[in-house]
This record gives sequence, structure tokens and C-alpha cells, in this order.
Amino acid sequence: MNTNISVGDIKKLFLGKLKHHFGRDLKDCTRTQAFRSICLVLRDIMAQRLSEKTELKGEERELHYLSIEFLLGRSLSKNAFNLGLTEKIKQAVSELLASRKELGIPEDKLSGLSFEDFLETEPDAGLGNGGLGRLAACYLDSMTTLGLPATGYSICYEYGIFKQAIIDGAQFEMPDPWLEVGDVWLIPRIEETVTVRFGGHIEEYTDAGVTKYRHADSTDVLAIPKDMLISGYRTNHVNKLRLWAAQSPTEIDMTLFAGGKHIKAMEQNAMAQVITKVLYPDDNHFEGKLLRLRQQYFFVSATVQSIVREHKQKHGDLRNFHMRHVIHINDTHPTLVIPELMRILLDEEGMEWDEAWTIVRRSVAYTNHTVMSEALECWPQNIVEMLLPRVWRILCEINDRYITALREEGLGEYTISQMAIIWNGEVRMANLCAYACFAVNGVSALHSGILIRDIFALQYNREKFKFLNVTNGVDHRRWLAQINPELHALISDAIGDGYLTRPNELRKLASHVKDARLLEDLAAIKRRNKERLAHYVYREQGIVVDPDSIFDTQVKRLHEYKRQLLNVLRILRLYDEIRENPNANMTPRTFFFGAKAAGGYYMAKLIIRLIHSVAELINNDPMASRFMKVVFLQNYRVSVAELLIPASEISEQISIAGKEASGTGNMKFMLNGALTVGTLDGANVEISEFVGNEHIFIFGLTAQEADRLRREGYSSSAIYSVHEPLRRVLDRISAGFGDEVDYGDIVRSLLISDTYMLLADFESYCRIQKTAGEKYLSPRAWNTSSLANISAAGAFAADRSVAQYADHIWNLQVGR
Repeated sequence: MNTNISVGDIKKLFLGKLKHHFGRDLKDCTRTQAFRSICLVLRDIMAQRLSEKTELKGEERELHYLSIEFLLGRSLSKNAFNLGLTEKIKQAVSELLASRKELGIPEDKLSGLSFEDFLETEPDAGLGNGGLGRLAACYLDSMTTLGLPATGYSICYEYGIFKQAIIDGAQFEMPDPWLEVGDVWLIPRIEETVTVRFGGHIEEYTDAGVTKYRHADSTDVLAIPKDMLISGYRTNHVNKLRLWAAQSPTEIDMTLFAGGKHIKAMEQNAMAQVITKVLYPDDNHFEGKLLRLRQQYFFVSATVQSIVREHKQKHGDLRNFHMRHVIHINDTHPTLVIPELMRILLDEEGMEWDEAWTIVRRSVAYTNHTVMSEALECWPQNIVEMLLPRVWRILCEINDRYITALREEGLGEYTISQMAIIWNGEVRMANLCAYACFAVNGVSALHSGILIRDIFALQYNREKFKFLNVTNGVDHRRWLAQINPELHALISDAIGDGYLTRPNELRKLASHVKDARLLEDLAAIKRRNKERLAHYVYREQGIVVDPDSIFDTQVKRLHEYKRQLLNVLRILRLYDEIRENPNANMTPRTFFFGAKAAGGYYMAKLIIRLIHSVAELINNDPMASRFMKVVFLQNYRVSVAELLIPASEISEQISIAGKEASGTGNMKFMLNGALTVGTLDGANVEISEFVGNEHIFIFGLTAQEADRLRREGYSSSAIYSVHEPLRRVLDRISAGFGDEVDYGDIVRSLLISDTYMLLADFESYCRIQKTAGEKYLSPRAWNTSSLANISAAGAFAADRSVAQYADHIWNLQVGR
């Protein structure tokens, strides 16, 4: 890797950006101008390397990774770290700041210009919500570090998911205009704009005896690519994330405007731009479904057109498309890439159906990330037919040919109805993926097993060869070395820093589990991280937390299957125990929650409200607050996770077994020495195997036991009737907390259905939490387990996952 850039070079480049981009010099620049200038310096370095890579590119196969989310967080610290320039930038900025002092610039004009200030100036890129998007970001980093020729694709959301505001304990969704500052990383490629067509109708015509199709009366939207460059670690390799922004071909209708219809004159452009305003618009109504489908087709159509255009420029003929490209779709959101590629091959390239279908089936691979119904998307036929008339016809043809083949194989009508892509007025995207893609993988051993035994059992029986598992992984450079530099230094002193590019070398730490000095240093680092988090919580939310308490954390998207509510029930039981026996020998705990609920998800938002009611009850009770405190971290995002995860000691991974595909938060926490309290769900199963049962706290039903209990007839109300401590907790929730919020719907849902079996796992959960608390009283035992988790975490690095994809699915050669 070329690291010839000096501190002097950085200062010169930085001052040049200030002058040429903002017309300012050091004495009068603002904090934002300075931040943008240093980002532009790094962007130029990466752009040069990307250009050099493009010039040298040969005939290798290229990867195109499509995800509706890329939860990148902040980019300045990541790019500086990967480019090996963090310390040089810090020194350059420090020297420049000192020179301002020498010029006699007043102190109040010097604030905001340190490297740390620059980091805080940058907003989190609002391009995702949870694990799916963060995983895509981790993978893109590993693809680049491993030297794979890869491009990520997504939507350039203007406001992303939303900024979470908590008012009187309730969540309110606010716009998050991250692009106002974050656009510094984006390079518009106006010359590569493509057109995406919606609505209208399809006209058939004959040309030289061949039936062709013309899209008439369509509503056209321009897709403008904006590229974000991704640097690899200790390599000159650079990839890009291409984000698509929407715009109308006609920004203003001058005829309407001249006629005084000023608002209507702007309407077409506003309707186009709404496509890329927000991530995941609520789809519990017709307009919401329409917008989501519009987003997905806009995204994949623009992407496929871009890939095809570049391929033709390089190779001319599309008949070798599958030899040059692999298109990987991250969950079902980009599934329309399948009929869209067919449309281009058939209508624009003039291929016959069989030839086009063979190319498509050899080009597209699919990762399933969850068994939850919302990620196994189904679209009403009438919406697809109205919005995407040509794609609809192609989907019908795919479905008809598929059903014909299934009937020829002798399958019955019920089986066919389960496997069909279109059935009973519904278009099933997961079924299309399972049929059309050359590879289908799950993301943990447990999850992949569920896919082939349940979700795709029929498809698996037909085409076993295409189903496989690649357990998820996380970017260990970011989620350990970058966010926890003291821990990185401790590890490097013990085993060297080779683990940064060879994560399995973390296993060498296992030989240090009896090193008392190292274990003490590990505990001291955790303590300082806890103090740093406590300072943040007090500064941002005015809550005092005790660094001597156990930091017990559950952060993830708010969804009932993730069972934040089970955690709340346990907290209330602990509260009752303290009230009954205030002199008990109890380890103090601080319970951290962080989560956003989808705007239209009533129960999830009610659970957030409940967490706040419980926090008010406990934090304001002098007796209870000596032993426990509840903190809901507002607007949880990547930059907050970077503070929270190094400080956490217990990682709550408590979804009902069989529902979480893998979980990647569990991996980030174990990298930083937290101990998992969890069910045998997702990657918790593999984590427990790698780390050993003595270093993890497992509780609850297994996936098989949960399934059997459902079949036999699970009765949550029966548990309620005989479990007196649990009954007190639920009755307390029913009675309310004096804040005039009715939580009856929560209790009724638990007693009537309890879909995610919270009451079945409640007692086991409380017992394992007591075990964890008792272990914490022995620092040596706790720190030994903490080190054991770090040692085992290399198995869950994104580098390992991406290398497996490259070898088993993408047929790409790792370059490093």
C-alpha cells in the first residue's frame, strides 16, 4: 500500500481545498468548511486509486452487490483508518491549529477544528436501519480489502430512515437531512444517468417477422448515479457504492407555470423525487405499497441498465454477460433485477427467451436474511401490473413456464401452489429468487437449516445443489480496532496486529487466559470505555449512570420477535424483588436500550413507550435506583453504537429461537469482550460452539422445542395463572404507571397469543440473568470469559464470510 503521503502533503492539500472550494483560508474558515476540505483530500486520494484500478482492470468477473440498505455510519474515521492516514491527519490538523494560534486568532475562532471535532461534524449516512444495512457496509469494506472487483448499489435516500425524537416517552419520526453535510463523499456521475419507466401500457408490433414491445405513455424518471468511494485496508484497492437519486426529466412545466398553475407545474418533479426521499415508507396502505415497489424497481432498473451499458462498452456482446458478472441480491428487495435483466435481453438485445433466461439464471444469486414474512415480500398483482406493465408480462411468462415444468415433473396442485411465483393475485418475490437464482444461501447454520426444511423445502428437494450456508460476519477492523483503540493496542502487544488482515489470529489470545496482568488491563480498558459512555449519556440525555454497575445492553431494530419486551418483563421482576428485599446482595445494573420502530408499527412503538414508563418508575425510585437504572438511547445509530459496544458487558441476544437469521450485533459485542445472554437462535448457536458454554449464558427453548410446543398447543395464559411473580409484573403493566398510557394491548397480546413465546422463556431468562450477575462478582472469571469471547470472534469476521462467498458462490479470486 502506498503511504508516501506526508503530514506536509496533507496540510498543503487541505489548505488548497479550503481556498479553491470555499474561497477561505485558515484564519476565517468554518468548522463545516474545514471538515469538508479534509474529506475532499481523502476523496481525491481514493478517486486516484480507483482510476488506476480501472485502467489496469482485465477480464476478471465483476461482483454487483444490491442492497436496499447500506448502513455506513460516518466515513471520515473509516477512510482515514483504512488509508493508514489517521495519525498523519491528526498531526496535520494539530499543526494547523497551532499556526492559527501563532497568527493571533482569538480562542473562540479556534473551536471546532480538531480532528475529533471533524468526526463529530459528520452525520451518520442515513442509508439503513439495522443489521441488513450494516452487514452490507461491512461486506463492502471486506470486498475492497480482499481485492475483489465489486460495486455496491442502493438508493441515495435524502432523509434515510428517520431521526428518532422521544417526546414524553413516545417515538416521533423526524427528517434526517444527512446529505446537507454527508454529500461531501458523493461524486455525481451525471453523464451516466439512465431513464426508468413506470406505468403506461405495452404495445406489441412486428419487425421483420419478430414480435417486439414498446412501452407507451410511461411516466419517466431519471436515475442519477452518485458514487461513494470505499477504501480497502492496507491496500490500494478502491471500490464504489453507487447510490441512485431520482429526478424528473422535466423539472418544471413552463406551460402550466405560465398559466398560473405554479404548484402543478412542479408536480411531476416532486413525484419523481419522492422515490428517493425516505427509506422504507409505511406500506400499510395502497400508496405506501406503490411507493415501495416504485423504489425497488427504480433501484434495480437503474442498476441493471448501468451494468449492461458498461458491459457493452467493454465487451460488446451480452451473450457472455454471465461470465463477466455476478449480481448478488441482499434479501428480496432487489428481486426485480431478475425480470428487468430479462426485459433488457429480450426487448433491447433481441434475444430469444431460452437464451436470455439461461444468462439470467447464471448471473443472479440470492441471500435470504430472515424467515420473517416482511422480508419474504409479496406484492398484489394489480399494483405490479399497473406500475410495471412489461415486467408484469415477463413475470407471468416466467411463472407459466415454471408451473408447466413442475406439472411435467408430476408435482401436485397443492405443491405447485406453494412454489408458484404468481398465485391467487399475489407475486411472491422469495419464490422467484429460489427458482431463478443460481445460488440461495442462509446466513447461519440454524437459519440455513430452517430454509431447506421449511421456507424453501419444496425448492430444495428439486434443486439441492443451489442451497448453501454462509454465516454472517462483521468488519472487525471497524468494530474493534477503530472504535476501541485501547483494546486494539492491548491485543497487538500480546499477539501482534496481524489479526487486522488475518482475523483468525485472534485465537492466539487463548494462550493468555491465565495472564493476570493482561486480564487486569482488559478490565481497566472496559472501565474507561464505560466512563466515556456515561459521560455521553449525561451530556446528551442528562442521565447519571454508574460505571461500577453492569452495563447490560440490548440494541437492535424494535420488533416483537427480537423480544425487547421480555427484557422489560425481567427488569420489572427485578424491581419487585428489590422492593421486597432492599437489603439483598445484588449486583447493580444499568440497562441500555437502543432501537427505532417503523413509523406504522403500533406495537413496537408502544413497547418503546413502555420502556420509558418503566425507566421513569425505576430511575425515580430512591430504593430501586441504587441497584438499577434504565436508559433508552435516543436516535440509536452507528456512531452511538461505536460508543456503546466497547462499554457493554452483557449483550442481550434474546430473540425466540428460530426467528433471527444470524444477528450481527452479537458478533460486534463479543469482539469487544461482552458476554452474550441469548437463546440458541441464529449465530448464537455457532458462537456458543466457538466460545464454549462456560463463556456464554444460554437460556430458553430451542427452535425445535418451540416448534413442538406450538404444535402441541401453547397456552401463555396457563403460565400466567400459575407463575405468581410473572403475574404481578403483567398486572403492573395492565394497571399502568401513572402517566396515563394504556398498555392493555401489550398484556392482551401476551395472554391471548404470545406469538414469540415470551412467557414460555421468562423463568429461564430470569435464572440465567441471576447466573450472569453472580459471575460478575468474580472479576477474574468474568475477564477470562471476556477474553475468551474476543479470542473466538475472528471466526465471525466479514473477511471470512466474503472469502466464502467469493469461493463458493461468486467464483472470484481473493486478491489479497
